[in-house]
Amino acid sequence: MKWLEEYNEELRQRQAKSAEANWAQSTNITDENAAKVVDVTMELTKWSLKKMEEGKKFDTSGFSDDVKRQFGMITKSGSSSDEEKTRKVAEIGTELEKIYSTSTACLPSGTCLKLDPDLEGILAKSRDYDRLTWAWLSWRDAVGPPMKDKYAEWVALMNEGAQENGYADKGVIWRGAYEMPNDTLEEMVDGVWEKVKPLYTQLHAYVRRKLSETYGEDKVLTTGHIPAHLFGNMWAQQWNNIYDIVVPFPDQPAIDVSDTMVEQGYDPLRMFKTAEAFFVSIGLRPMPQTFWDKSMITRPDDREVVCHGSAWDFYHLPGDTDVRIKMCTKVNQEDLQTIHHEMGHVEYYLTYEDQKTLYRGGANPGFHEAVGDTIALSVNTPGHLKKIGLLQNIEGNQGTEFQINELLKMALSKVAFLPFGLLIDKWRWRVFSGDITPDKFNTEWWNLRMKYQGIKPPVERTDEDFDPGAKYHIPSGTPYIRYFFSFVAQFQFQQALCEEAGHDGPLHTCDIYQSKKAGAKLKNMLSMGESKPWPEAMKAITGQDKLDPSAILKYFEPLEKWLREQNKNEELGWE
Repeated sequence: MKWLEEYNEELRQRQAKSAEANWAQSTNITDENAAKVVDVTMELTKWSLKKMEEGKKFDTSGFSDDVKRQFGMITKSGSSSDEEKTRKVAEIGTELEKIYSTSTACLPSGTCLKLDPDLEGILAKSRDYDRLTWAWLSWRDAVGPPMKDKYAEWVALMNEGAQENGYADKGVIWRGAYEMPNDTLEEMVDGVWEKVKPLYTQLHAYVRRKLSETYGEDKVLTTGHIPAHLFGNMWAQQWNNIYDIVVPFPDQPAIDVSDTMVEQGYDPLRMFKTAEAFFVSIGLRPMPQTFWDKSMITRPDDREVVCHGSAWDFYHLPGDTDVRIKMCTKVNQEDLQTIHHEMGHVEYYLTYEDQKTLYRGGANPGFHEAVGDTIALSVNTPGHLKKIGLLQNIEGNQGTEFQINELLKMALSKVAFLPFGLLIDKWRWRVFSGDITPDKFNTEWWNLRMKYQGIKPPVERTDEDFDPGAKYHIPSGTPYIRYFFSFVAQFQFQQALCEEAGHDGPLHTCDIYQSKKAGAKLKNMLSMGESKPWPEAMKAITGQDKLDPSAILKYFEPLEKWLREQNKNEELGWE
C-alpha cells in the first residue's frame, strides 16, 4: 500500500512536469521546446517501465479490487525498454506534429496560407469548385509526402514496444483502454454503427442531391460517392458549414448567433465567461484564478502555436489547482460551442482531482469527449440562446419547419461525423496489425472513406500520397474511436440529464441550464474518474451499462422521418 501511495504521488509530479513541457511546445513551437518534450517523455517512459517491473513482483491476488485495478494499470505498458527506440518514437512524434502545425500552401503569387484560419476558411466559405479543389489538394500535398515514411517508421517502433510487452501490436493496447472482454471493442462499435447507418444514409442522399443542384450534375452525380472537398470542412468530418446549401426551409429565422455576438461586443474572454456560467448554473465549479491567468485563449502574433483547441490538466493537488485551455478563439457560435466542449474536459479534471493519480482520467477516453458535448447540446438550443440574450428574433416554440432546420443543422455536425469517427481507427488498427502496409496506406484509407462515408477524392490519389496525415490525430498519434463513442454517448447522457431536470418535450429542445439536479447526477459520474470500468460510470448517469444509440436516434427521429419523405425518389447509398 505504501509502494502504491508513493507511486501515485511520483506519477502525479511527473505528469505535471510532462504537461508543462508539452504546453510550452504547443504554445510556442521551437526546436528547443520540442527537445524538452522528448527529454521529459523519455524520463516518464523510463520511470514507468522501471515501476512496471517492480509492480510485477507483488502478489496482488489477496488484495481488494481497487488495489488490483491500480496494479493492472501500472503493469501494462506499450513502451520499449530500449532507450534509443523510445527516444526515436518521441522524436518522430514531435517531428510529425511540427510538419502538421507549420506547413502552408502557397499561391502562385507567393502568398502562403496556413491551415487555420486560411485553408479551413476557404473550405468553409468558398462555393467555387476549383478553388475548393485547390485548397483541399494543396493541404494534402503539403503535409502528406514529408510525413509518409516517418509515419511508417513510427508505426514499426510503436509495434516493437507493444510486442516487447506481450501484445500483438499497438492497436491492441489502444483498444485496451476500453476494457472490453476479449478485445471486442470493434465488434461493439460496428454494432452501434449498423443501427445509426440508416439515418446517415438518408442524410447523405439528401445532401448529395443539394450539392448536385449547386455544383451541377457534371461535378456531383445524384448517385454514388460525393467528392470529399464539398462539405465545408477539410476532412468532410462535419458538414455544418454547408448548411446554407442544404437548408430545408430558407425562409425560417436562422439560429446562427455569430453576428449577434459581434454586435454585442463579445470577445474571447466573454465567451469563456459565458461557458463558465453554464457549468456553475448546474452546480459545477467555477474556473480557478490560475485558469484565467495561464490559459491561451487567442492566437499570439509573435510565435508559432498549435491552434487545435485542447484542455489541459497539470495534475496539481486539490487546493492548488492548475487547469487550462489552449485555443485560437474566434468570435462565432461554433467557437462558443467548442469552448463549452473544452471546459467540459476541465470540469471533469476538477471533479476527479482528489482521486488517486492513476484514476485521474475519464471512465474511458470517449467519456472525456462526451461531457462538454453534452453541455453543448443544451447550449445550442434556441431556448438557451434566448435565455442568455443571444437570440432576439425568435418567439416561443417555432413550428415544424423551424425544428427541421435546426435538427438538420445539428445532424450535419453529429450524424455526418459518425462514419468518420469510426473509420480513422479502423484504418490505424489495420496499419498496426500489418493488414495495411505502407505501400497501401493511401489506397486503403480511401477504400474506408468510400465504404463508410460514401465520399471519394476530388482528384486521383495514389500510394505516393499520404492523405491520412492531413488529419491532426494521425500525426499526433491520438486514438480516435473515442469520438465515435462520445458522439453516441453524449445523447445517452443528455437524455438521462434531461429526465433528471424534469424536461418535458422533444429531446432536441432540452436545456439543462440552471438544473442543479441534472448537475448533481453528472457530477456523481464525473467524480468517479477512472476508478471503475466504464460500464459502471455509464450506469451511474444513464442507468444502462452499454453504449446505446437509441437516444441519438430518438433525438433525430423527426428529421429522419422528414428525410425519408424527401428521399423517396432518390437512390440511397453509394455501393
